[in-house]
Amino acid sequence: MDKPILQLTDIRKSFLAVRALKGVSFDLTAGEVHALLGENGAGKSTLIKVITGAHQPDTGAIQVNGNIVEKLTPASAHKLGIAAIYQQPALFPDLSVAENIALSLEPPKTFRRIRWNARHDQARQLLDRVGAKIDPDAEVRSLSMPEQQLVEIAKALGTGARILIMDEPTASLTHTEVQLLLGVVRDLRTQGVGIIYISHRLEEIFQIADRVTVLRDGESVGTNPVSKINEASLIKLMVGREVASIYPPSETQPRDVVVSLKNLGCASSGVRGVSFDVRAGEIFGLAGLVGAGRTELARILFGITPADGGEISLNGKAIQIHSPREAVEHGIAYVPEDRRRHGVILEMSIAANMTMAIHPQFFPGAWLRFGKEEAFAQTYIRDLQIKAFGPEAPGGSLSGGNQQKVALARWLATKPKVLILDEPTQGVDVGAKSEIHKIIRRLAAQGLAVIMISSDLPEILGMSDRIGVMRGGTVTGILDGKTADPHSVMAAALGQTEGINA
Repeated sequence: MDKPILQLTDIRKSFLAVRALKGVSFDLTAGEVHALLGENGAGKSTLIKVITGAHQPDTGAIQVNGNIVEKLTPASAHKLGIAAIYQQPALFPDLSVAENIALSLEPPKTFRRIRWNARHDQARQLLDRVGAKIDPDAEVRSLSMPEQQLVEIAKALGTGARILIMDEPTASLTHTEVQLLLGVVRDLRTQGVGIIYISHRLEEIFQIADRVTVLRDGESVGTNPVSKINEASLIKLMVGREVASIYPPSETQPRDVVVSLKNLGCASSGVRGVSFDVRAGEIFGLAGLVGAGRTELARILFGITPADGGEISLNGKAIQIHSPREAVEHGIAYVPEDRRRHGVILEMSIAANMTMAIHPQFFPGAWLRFGKEEAFAQTYIRDLQIKAFGPEAPGGSLSGGNQQKVALARWLATKPKVLILDEPTQGVDVGAKSEIHKIIRRLAAQGLAVIMISSDLPEILGMSDRIGVMRGGTVTGILDGKTADPHSVMAAALGQTEGINA
């Protein structure tokens, strides 16, 4: 094997009484994609912060290009050619794409002439490298989350890093965008860049990685060539047990129609002529490429951007939804895609997060009933198997998977008839993903009509009873979940609709 460009030896790190890393060793060679896997809380984030200089290890050695680094800081890591791309984009929303990219590439000077055309051209070239058709002059706040992620990747590539850490870079990307990104990763590998690749999508690991290291409870439990290991073995290493089925089978038959859409549309959202029914006990998956209108449709159903055409019927009765409050009153709940912005308020307690949608029930008038609120939250902590110190713990203390469960509990508390889930397992580990899937199946079995939006094609195929595929703001096909395959879903997403409706 070639000499490592990065080598960590017996890295240990504790935070008070919590031992986050317990003697982890890891190495990376030039032109290698080395996957780093593990459940949330396994130590991946802490290890990455050690590599980028954000955390100083308590003990252990770090070598970059064969030289021991005594004290690695973010500034020295940058100079050594270490760059990281994180799951949540760290961009300035009021600046343009080109300005955001320039901030990481141009040297800071008090007085300097800005070459706007050069900034634009540089941004365009970097965006082209990741296959992003984004206007460099567009404000970041106008971009979707997947588009922001692509800008973040382009920005990191512009630094000329030789050691690149990619932490869940595809969590909010569609299948097509994922393949474009993996193409970029392959190109970087041929250029001699060493890449540490973190992803909960195991299929990506087998497509792109050369080696894989698994962390569990702060320890390395194995490093293997990807060619010598399979998915079942990886899952067992990650969770310490067999996971019988990531996608549990449906055990109930859909019943009466709960919600029906007929020619539904909203001009400002670009959604038009959407028609489908969802039955009690059914999981109706919504697939499509970014910009197809899936999230926009969810926002219409929840009254965030009310419909201006068509009809919504609930239990056979036409209804009007002008606001989220009206949606909740009708029995419609929505767990949004971006749990950090719209799901869990990290500074608030778990109990307060869970009861937010039904707050008046616990605090009528001026009466404060914190004990009742915490007892209520404890029930959902138990039922959803949320790993937490207690209902009074802040939402920010939870792993991504447990935050998603708290967001789900908030809307289950409203006793909905229709549950809309937008990317319900985005960025969570394989163990938490399996648990969330079981919860969704159980809710459907209890009679909920579930609309599940996902960019994870295996998830759509594994969980959906029927699949509605969107393109250009409308549904181009409805597929039977039992017979659908990746080809039929992608064909509908690309507008090839002949003979695919279920």
